[in-house]
Amino acid sequence: MRIGVFDSGIGGEAVATELRKLIKKAEVIAVNDHEHVPYGSRQPDEIISLTKNAIQPLISIDCDAIVIACNTATTVAISSLRKSYPNVNFIGIEPMIKPASQITKTNCIAVCATPGTLKSKQYRHLKNLWTKNIYVIEPDCSKWAELIESGELNKIDVESVVDTLIMENVDVIVLGCTHFHWLKKRIIQSAGSKIKVLEPSDAIASRTKSLIY
Repeated sequence: MRIGVFDSGIGGEAVATELRKLIKKAEVIAVNDHEHVPYGSRQPDEIISLTKNAIQPLISIDCDAIVIACNTATTVAISSLRKSYPNVNFIGIEPMIKPASQITKTNCIAVCATPGTLKSKQYRHLKNLWTKNIYVIEPDCSKWAELIESGELNKIDVESVVDTLIMENVDVIVLGCTHFHWLKKRIIQSAGSKIKVLEPSDAIASRTKSLIY
């Protein structure tokens, strides 16, 4: 069994690692588009074009499934991918707004995501569907993916962002970009036990396993 994982940058490695743990018999091949990262600040047509080009190595080896481990690429491009490659089993990833809305007790959540994800139709749809009575805070994380990709995590002031969210009574933080997996420990340390931090690596691995077995 062969599973492909695509992300614009290094964020997809977190998803690939979880897939290798969960589906030990599968060969997991991860590809990225480091040359054009981040996707979050690009226009939709460009994101679709870049994504199609970047997944060609996975298309050529006939993967049983291809995980689009990028929130921006999923929300903007996955419909186009499914039309272009109808025989490929694409698995998308999107901000975990539904589970966040189900576990919040303060009715106040935060979504840390790229500008491309926050502007997408799919993200707005998720918000309209699941957060009608919930206050959603979207802190400025526009530089995070780029800094993570270049190995400059120390330049991201996670602690100040989390402190502001605590003051706003947030009790769930959604990491809506796979790059942000690399900040998860710092966010948890800053947030403390009263705030739940959701990120998609475990969920997408479970979803992939359920679809291919």
